[in-house]
Parts: sequence; C-alpha cells; structure tokens
Amino acid sequence: MPFQHLDQVDALRREVAPRLALRRKSALGQFMTPSPVARFMAAMFPASTLHTCRLLDAGAGIGALSCAFLDRWCSGDRLQFKAVEVEAFEIDSALRAHLENTLAKYATRLPVTLKISSGDFIWQAACRHLQGSNRFSHAILNPPYKKINSASEHRLILRRVGIETVNLYSAFVGLALLLMAPGGQLVAIIPRSFCNGPYYRPFREFLLQHAALRHMHLFASRNQAFRDDDVLQENIIIRLERGGQQGNVIISTSTGDSFDDLRTFEHPFDRIVSRDDLERFIHVPISPERNAIELSSEIRYSLADLRIGVSTGPVVDFRLLDHIQQEPEEGTVPLLYPGHFVGRATQWPKQGMKRGNAIRLNDDTKKWLFPNGFYTVARRFTAKEERRRIVASVVDPASFPDAPMLGFENHLNIFHEDKRGLPEILAHGLSAFLNTTAVDEHFRRFNGHTQVNATDLRLMKYPSRAALMALGKWARAREKLTQDMLDDQLKQLIK
Repeated sequence: MPFQHLDQVDALRREVAPRLALRRKSALGQFMTPSPVARFMAAMFPASTLHTCRLLDAGAGIGALSCAFLDRWCSGDRLQFKAVEVEAFEIDSALRAHLENTLAKYATRLPVTLKISSGDFIWQAACRHLQGSNRFSHAILNPPYKKINSASEHRLILRRVGIETVNLYSAFVGLALLLMAPGGQLVAIIPRSFCNGPYYRPFREFLLQHAALRHMHLFASRNQAFRDDDVLQENIIIRLERGGQQGNVIISTSTGDSFDDLRTFEHPFDRIVSRDDLERFIHVPISPERNAIELSSEIRYSLADLRIGVSTGPVVDFRLLDHIQQEPEEGTVPLLYPGHFVGRATQWPKQGMKRGNAIRLNDDTKKWLFPNGFYTVARRFTAKEERRRIVASVVDPASFPDAPMLGFENHLNIFHEDKRGLPEILAHGLSAFLNTTAVDEHFRRFNGHTQVNATDLRLMKYPSRAALMALGKWARAREKLTQDMLDDQLKQLIK
C-alpha cells in the first residue's frame, strides 16, 4: 500500500495553527496550507520520468506541500522518479521541528534524501544563484506574504539578482525560478495582487521573461483557501515552466478548497496578457466565452484618446483635519466621500459622516480642490464580498449651486477634463458604461483585490467619445436605470 502521510500532517496543522500567536503569524507573513489545497497543487505537476527529482519547498511550514508531492509520487500517479531529493526552507524553529519529523518518516521508507535549511531563503537563494549552483527540477511553494521595505537588505540583494518587487511572496517565486533547471516546474499558491498594478509590473516582466505560464487556478470565494486562519485574500495557484516556450494557458476555477465544482478551460496566451499592454497585466478569464469588451471593435479607445483624465481624489483627510468640518458654512466648499453617493443620487450634506461634509476654502486647501462641475467618480475601495468592483456615480453641480469648488476625498477616483468638469452628457455616459456588467467582468479578469486604482482605469479601453455621449443622452433621459437596462443598451451601442 502506498505510503500516505498528508492526512496526519493536516491534523497536526489544525493542532499547531491555533497555538501560533497572531502577532507571530503577522511577523512571518505565513499561513499553513490545508491538505485539499496541497493535494491539488501536487496534482498540477505534469508527468515526469526524471531519474532524480530535486524538489524545492521554500517556506515549508510543517511540510504539507512536500508531503502532498511525495504522496503523489509514491502512489504512482505519473511521476516516475527513481529517487527524490527534497530541500525545504523554514525559518521558524517551532515549525521546523515538526517539518523535520514529518519528512523523516518518508526517508525511512522511500528513496528520499532530505535537507532542511533554517536560514533566510532570500539571502541563501540569491547567493546560490550568483554562484551558479543548485538547479531544482520541481518547486512547490506557499510563500510568506509580507511587504518588503524599499531600503531593506532584502530589497538590495533581490536587485542584485534582477528581481525588483515589493512583497516576500513574489520574491520567493522569483528566486525559486532562478534556481530552477531549464524545463523545471514550479507550482505556487500566492495572492492575486501581482496580476495588475504598477508596483508589480517589474515582477510580471521578470516572471514572463524567465518562465512560461502553464496553469492558473482561481478560487471564486476569497475566504476559502485559508479559512482556518481567517485569511480574506483572493489567492491564485500558478504553474510555471522555467524557460518554456509560451503557449496556451489552462485556467481552472473552484469556489473553495473542496474542488467539487472544478471548471477547466484552455485559453490562448493573448487572452491572458494582451500584446499591446505595456503594463503586462495578467488576466484570468473564468469562462471560454469572450465578453462584450473583448468582442467589440468599438471599445478600443484609451482615456487619452477621449481627452479624459482620471485622478485619485487629492484630499487626504487626516492631513487636512484642521480644515474639515461636519457642517458647511460660509467660507467652506463641499467635501465628497464615497458615502455621499447612493445609486445615481448625491446625498450632500449627509448626517453621520465620520470626518465631515465640508472643507475650508483657503490658500492651504485650494490646490487640492476641483472647480465645481460635472464629474464621473468611481470608488477606489469596495467591500470584501461586494457584488461589483467598479461603482461609478455622477457629480452634478446643481447639488452644490453656490460652491465655486469641490473637494474629492482620497477614496474616490475622478474622471475630468484637464482638472475641470466633463460635459454633462459625457459624465453620464461614462458612468453608465463603467456600471455595466461587461466592464465589471473585464475588470475582475486582471484585478484580484478590492482596490480600483486610477492606473487600472487609465489602462482600460472605452467606447468612442461620441458613443459615450449617446449612452449618456439615453441614461440621462431615464428616471430609473436597472442593471439589465444598462447591459442591453451597451450591447445595442457596440453592435
């Protein structure tokens, strides 16, 4: 009977995890992998007949991922190695004691050679790469998640090996890739945040330069992959091939870690990373059908083409608290937060606003304000499980007839023309377009967190200015707009 040890390790995880103080988890930035996720990750590796497998497990915890890999090997599931050499890194001494005990049980019964390292993986991996040593055939990772200070020693050593990144998880993946032999296979579960945004652009370029993207698995529910640790993060499992020739990419999805509703599709790479996207955003389409945004030749204009700008709200309230007040009065102008927008309506002033409704107009604040006018605004943050990512509204100057200027708080994105208001019909058309299901679905393909950045909105494609004006005229003429009405009208507009 094949030697299977992962279930025992998972029982140990459930016993050990509650004992780890939250502060200690935060300091290390690591959460242990549940057994269903570990098994799924191990199953993602393609068949192999290597004589000796050299497996890397960095941030190994108590060894769940290595166990899942070894269990699959000894079950005879298409991994036909004669021997396996495992090198596992774990910096936490308490977890490392469990790791040593876990893996030793395999070494007593199987042709497995073990090396367990206690050092800093970033330093050791970077030094090995610079020395040209150690080439792994396989890597399986659940790396730590924690920001890297821009002036830290970690950041400096990463730059020496050509990795520019802002988080430990992407640093671990980048270093593991550098230690892989050509054709080596890497499977990792990581936050989806690297797929878009300016901070991870160098890492995306590094990843796509050094490896072919073979498989991505997305969990539809944010709180399922690490639910025992109350982690609310959109995670993705990726399989990379070191130095591989890029081809089609497998995309699979499941609601949670039971994988009982697993769906799998294959997509051409240009659906994952657009050829003309200089930011190299990584899209994760969740169905084989292309939506209206992809299919329409009419939705091809940038905001620059449309002579529209988008900016993050410049009023950072905690820096201007001395100038913000609850009630408007002479010498103040409206200060708008996301809470002032409900559907198509602007509710201002509004009782119960935490900071206030108004900001004093003076020499200290004027540079942070916009002239009163029509604007389209989109919230920068949505609730963790909110149905929509992009929620847009129209600012109508009639709501503030006596105000010469408006303040937009930092949790809003503002669409404008050269820092001034938009034509009324254009503002309504832009808001209607952004609130369509097609835009929301398209946005979710590359955005894996709840933040909507101005950069993301700037890089999207839009209908022509004339089409947006037509959509705005239609929307403006209706007292009530439902989601179905918006979606149907967009389809009519881009036929």
